[in-house]
Amino acid sequence: MKHATRRVVLQQGTALAALVSAGLLTSQQAMAAVDAAAFEAKNLADALKALGGTAADSKDVTITSPDIAENGAVVPIAVTSKLAKTQEIYILVEKNPAPLTAAFTIPEGTEAFVSTRVKMGQSTNVVAVVKADGKLYSATKETKVTLGGCGG
Repeated sequence: MKHATRRVVLQQGTALAALVSAGLLTSQQAMAAVDAAAFEAKNLADALKALGGTAADSKDVTITSPDIAENGAVVPIAVTSKLAKTQEIYILVEKNPAPLTAAFTIPEGTEAFVSTRVKMGQSTNVVAVVKADGKLYSATKETKVTLGGCGG
């Protein structure tokens, strides 16, 4: 039954993307669940404030990213939350010009796991923020970006 729920979520996400690409729904309307101020923040502190304040460190939030990324243009990031009632997952890249790089709404009854690729201009911390039961939790992992695999 878990896979059927995931399938429904994927179908709904695909339908939403199709509506955006067809021009029937704007990207701003698709992002309506996320406060635009968080995406427009220019530093990590302001982005966290826009998301709802400080986040407590949690061992129930796991962030997976490479220790060393040879290509900062496509850095794979995955976040898993074992927290009950996970509602949202955010991925922030501390030294990016706009730290909030991704926001995901987690429907009730689905596995709290997301995976994406982000752009990183330099070595920095990647922060995963999870909203669960109305509270914010986080995990941080440093990822070093090299130029052409030469070190950096």
